[in-house]
Amino acid sequence: MIRAVLFDLDGTLINTNKLILESFRHAFRKHLNIEMDEERIVRFFGEPLKKSMKSVDPENADTLIEYFREFNEAQHDVLAERYAGTEEAITTLKEMGIKVGVVTSKRRVMAERSLKLIGVFHMMDVIITPEDTDKHKPDGAPMLLACERIGIAPEEALMVGDSIYDLECGRNAGSRTAAVTYSSFSLEELMSYRPNFVVDKLEQLTDIVREIA
Repeated sequence: MIRAVLFDLDGTLINTNKLILESFRHAFRKHLNIEMDEERIVRFFGEPLKKSMKSVDPENADTLIEYFREFNEAQHDVLAERYAGTEEAITTLKEMGIKVGVVTSKRRVMAERSLKLIGVFHMMDVIITPEDTDKHKPDGAPMLLACERIGIAPEEALMVGDSIYDLECGRNAGSRTAAVTYSSFSLEELMSYRPNFVVDKLEQLTDIVREIA
């Protein structure tokens, strides 16, 4: 039985792919004076920002993060876009008595800003960000904490995301997983992690929840 659906944020509930891509490019240009290939940048999507920046310049990761956030915060409301059907899908899940929440690698201040931008912040039963745990995706700790805070067992939760880090986080916590196809840059790799479900649009989640009940 599924009692909660927990979502990744970027690339799952809100389309920030262009925003994130351009934020990385801005940081690398401004600090390192390099143009990094898009293929390499998208490998950073879904993992904690500090880990990404340390892999590029271990000695100056904090500076890279500062430049990333400079662009990201200034351009967030311009470049971020809502996915069609997001608000409707979450509203239906809530009407079914299902708890909903977010488990993200995005800082709380920006996660809340994104959720408010797409009109679903008020519907969240739990929001887990990197400030809440010592271990982050793909570790199961963020998912486990979300389940604890809403009072359910991990096996009663469904983790929904667009990256391998989301699927691993859900699996490592002992939860079912669902991969979304509409935003992944590497769908073949995502499928290789064998999610329990695959959805082309978030409205399909309601049928999945009903089937497992």
